[in-house]
Amino acid sequence: MTVETVHRLSYQSWTPENLCVESFHEHIRYYTCRWDALCPYIDVNPDLLAMTKKPFIVYAVPPDGPYGVPISDRYGLVDVQAPDFWTEPLRVHKFKKLDNAFKRFQTTERVIPGKELTVEELFTLGSEHFSAYEIHDQEVAGFIDYIQDLDILMIQVHAENGDLVLTDISVLLPERQQVYGSFCQWNLTYKNRSPGIYACLLASRWTARHGYRYYNLGPVGDYSYKMLFVTDFEPIYAIALTDPDHPLALDTTSPLHTDFTPDVWNQIYRTVTA
Repeated sequence: MTVETVHRLSYQSWTPENLCVESFHEHIRYYTCRWDALCPYIDVNPDLLAMTKKPFIVYAVPPDGPYGVPISDRYGLVDVQAPDFWTEPLRVHKFKKLDNAFKRFQTTERVIPGKELTVEELFTLGSEHFSAYEIHDQEVAGFIDYIQDLDILMIQVHAENGDLVLTDISVLLPERQQVYGSFCQWNLTYKNRSPGIYACLLASRWTARHGYRYYNLGPVGDYSYKMLFVTDFEPIYAIALTDPDHPLALDTTSPLHTDFTPDVWNQIYRTVTA
């Protein structure tokens, strides 16, 4: 039996077999990577890119690295140490309303070594979220791979009757002074209390109490409610590899057009030298 070589880069490990995950725009197939949906910063190198299936899009390559081009969306950062973040009148008002809506609820916070979390446990915590946002099983496995040497913050809120109202999972990134919000699963029964926004508040408070500079809300382009928290934006860098005649490239509503411009397709390095 042939044993596949496991490749490693930063927090990531993969084989040629599990690296790429099928995605679809309408009926057109393309590929992302196993860390796409839930992980904060995805490292690449020429060897990894050479193993991918095409068309291939990798989002959120590190902003301080040599790879990728800026796309149309951005990360929303919450500078929880900014002097006026917690005293700005609109936030004070909104945060007070959230606290009142959940004042009889119980909140628990746990920091868990990522290596102790299994794929099965992660599905227990987030299966409804994964289904709703079409997060592939391979991406859940990719998240478990990514966090093997990192810690995870899990925040849960229970109602007085014992209902689990929300589970929020974040990745601790001390080298970036960040807590990255990976996903939040919340109970639709409590929708009128805005549990998703409350989770952002709880995570921001934890971030501030534990000496981190930023809570990273993830991409904010499609989530206007996050703007209550955002103090800074960070460009999201990405790479798109495609044949210019592929159906995905010819469809102007595809991610190759909405997130990129054709002149940067197949551009791997951030700065192109003559």
